[in-house]
Amino acid sequence: MKLLHGLQEGISIGLVSLKTNKLRSSLTILGVSIGVGVIVIIAALVTGIRSSIIEAFEAAGPNNFIVMRFDFTSVQIGGGNQRPAWWNNPRIQPEEAERLTKLSNIDEALYNFDFVTNMAVDAQLISNVPTTGAASGWNRYNQGEFTSGRNFTPEEVRQSKPLVIISAILGEELFGARDPVGRKIKLTTPASRGVTEAFTVVGVYKGADNVFAEAVTRFAVLPYSSAMKRLKAPNSQASILVVPHDSIFQADAMDQVIGEMRLIRRLRPNQNDDFNVISSAELLETLDKFIGVFFLVMLALSSVGLLVGGIGVIGIMMISVTERTREIGIRKALGARRKEILWQFLVESALLTFLGGSTGMIGGGILAKLIAAYSPIPASIPFWAIATALSSAILTGVVFGLVPALRASRMDPVTALRFE
Repeated sequence: MKLLHGLQEGISIGLVSLKTNKLRSSLTILGVSIGVGVIVIIAALVTGIRSSIIEAFEAAGPNNFIVMRFDFTSVQIGGGNQRPAWWNNPRIQPEEAERLTKLSNIDEALYNFDFVTNMAVDAQLISNVPTTGAASGWNRYNQGEFTSGRNFTPEEVRQSKPLVIISAILGEELFGARDPVGRKIKLTTPASRGVTEAFTVVGVYKGADNVFAEAVTRFAVLPYSSAMKRLKAPNSQASILVVPHDSIFQADAMDQVIGEMRLIRRLRPNQNDDFNVISSAELLETLDKFIGVFFLVMLALSSVGLLVGGIGVIGIMMISVTERTREIGIRKALGARRKEILWQFLVESALLTFLGGSTGMIGGGILAKLIAAYSPIPASIPFWAIATALSSAILTGVVFGLVPALRASRMDPVTALRFE
């Protein structure tokens, strides 16, 4: 009860002091609120982006996994001209995907790879369009829908038909208000010394409203066989999306796929795998690490705002101690102990930064709602961000208010009473 009474008294005196010095108190509160607001916004954005990533993984199938030439989740950047260990691994081939599809535990094994094309319609040219050579089932594991036309069929993939599916934005840029379906686009692969061929548009695809669709608005998808045969597109980083049957555990499906891949590549028992199998959980873990590093960097940058606010706290509290020297002397003469004076000024400084933290949190919350309403990022403020923001604000007040509070508590009452 005594502690609660002291806290209430400290808050009351602190509020009176803030009202007396409105301008400098407001500036200090503003500095703290900017730092806290940035923390809240960053947390909301990180939470929203992560939820979008998880949603995309769930749409693609949480039980699915990928067969790749190398494990990109463990790639490290090193110096020198030495090639990575996976460099000599054979490329993933379409025939391997066909073999995996026939396994008892596997529903589908979809071959795909990414490359870049230049697209031309009449005099209109769009360069460096992200393009995917894919199997016909690609659309079942991508969020979005066909706004016009259709997907290419497995038979068309087998026949290497010159067909292409383009994004809605790309269709508008190439054809304007005209329906792109049935029209031809000249595709050129810069990586293959400018191999060019005309492809017929069979579908227009619009990605779901999420952060990924906003990041890549121009894209094209064509049969992987057409990309390899007609455009000589490089498949050095090709992969296979493996979809197990619903009743099969992912681990069992992965074991069967690894065994079949070793059999296809005639690997002996004492030889290491020259391919990698990566689960959705591993991909999500890698993305979590990346997001975590990004958040820590942004958090460090945003702490500059709190530092500025903390310096403001020292300034305003030192001035406050000087202006209230006689008050401190009177309180000590009436029996106030050193720790009570120390407590009083610590409460005042913590109150100052708490108000700044609350203001920043409210501002950050409003901005997060606006981002969620007017952008594809479902920004939301997690509880830990609220707790962290307020704790950081109060801690800033206590740490930076300690020096003025100690100065006030150590004043000699006789000297303080003589102060003019």
